[in-house]
Amino acid sequence: MSSATPDLPQELQSLVRQLHGAHIVIDGEYRIVAANDAYRDAFMTAGQAVVGRRCYEVSHGYTVPCDQAGESCPMQRAARSGHYERVLHIHHTPRGEEYVQLHLYPLRDQRGEVTLFVEHMATVQTARASRSAEGLVGRAPSFMTMMEHISRVARTDTTVLLLGETGTGKEMVARAIHEASTRSAAPFVAVDCSGLAETLVESELFGHERGAFTGALARKTGLVEAAAGGTLFLDEVGDIPLGLQVKLLRLLETGMFRRVGSVEAHHADFRLIAATHRDLGRRVRDEQFRADLYYRIAAFPIRLPPLRERREDVPVLAQSLLARLETGRARTLSSAAIDCLARHDFPGNVRELRNVLERASLLADGDTIDVEHLPPEVRAAAGAAQSSPPLREAERQALQEALASHAGSRRDIARALGISERTLYRKLRQHGLK
Repeated sequence: MSSATPDLPQELQSLVRQLHGAHIVIDGEYRIVAANDAYRDAFMTAGQAVVGRRCYEVSHGYTVPCDQAGESCPMQRAARSGHYERVLHIHHTPRGEEYVQLHLYPLRDQRGEVTLFVEHMATVQTARASRSAEGLVGRAPSFMTMMEHISRVARTDTTVLLLGETGTGKEMVARAIHEASTRSAAPFVAVDCSGLAETLVESELFGHERGAFTGALARKTGLVEAAAGGTLFLDEVGDIPLGLQVKLLRLLETGMFRRVGSVEAHHADFRLIAATHRDLGRRVRDEQFRADLYYRIAAFPIRLPPLRERREDVPVLAQSLLARLETGRARTLSSAAIDCLARHDFPGNVRELRNVLERASLLADGDTIDVEHLPPEVRAAAGAAQSSPPLREAERQALQEALASHAGSRRDIARALGISERTLYRKLRQHGLK
């Protein structure tokens, strides 16, 4: 650590300098009063000043504290609770925006009052890996909640149940969890349960010996064995017939399996991630899904929000998906096309958005995709992009009126408009009302 405020105790300076990982110390006015070299290396450009600046300015580029910008402020939470707090944020880094897990520890003075906060920051590997490979991007509250849950469970062996509509990216999230786990060097094996024939499921999952049945001409390794040391992903687990659910439950309870045609038991070593678009609770009540199996796989449920619940993510998600389409040339979206996409409900979620963009990129002869290149159902649902200028002006006027009537209180304005504080802040910046 090369610098710190003069009144920071020498012992604390020495401690922060030696701590493993990126750490800073913040005072009650959000000022960074100390930062170690690991923090500078991970989150700052070489030579960039840190000490003396506000944490929200450095990490987010904000001019106000996080809680006033629609973010969850760990410092405010720690000040209220008086103990350790953890929260997921998006930070500006030399590599671009990244999801960062914050661990904040309040420090008390001799009178017992909280005066300083030690903050440990670590880039969430699930987010880094998935953003580069698959486009797991967003900042809507529901998406951030999902990312927070992913970051908490990824490095454990806890069984995860992913709940989400078709097209929300359940396998993508499962892969992200696997890549951030201690099993990342081992296989990730995905099984589409809706495509498993009941008569062949034992052979598919557990394998078989040569001669076990007609047509078994050689020993076959099952998917459970193929996932040894890694992750077994059971997609659409809610579609498994009742008869097959018994076999799966036995595997999970005993941790043992036998190949078809063999009497030798083998130990199953895998981390289970299951996913479904169905309401498993209802299927249990309707006796279509075993309650004991449900409680086995639902140790840590994570809900994947549909795209219509995070419309503010559509612009950045669309650009991210578009950048990865192999169409032979780079293309961008016009502002009118982005407005049009953001107003569509996308019943097929992220998968539908990707298909829409791929189709539009093939129809666009130039470098820009415009409204005319989007499918008719998207243009119709958006209500004709030509009306977007007056709509934007009406939105600006509504925001101005809300600012005046609520004396500038961001929390009250967001509540009155029925939007999140983060969305409010984004709209205020778009209209120059911040």
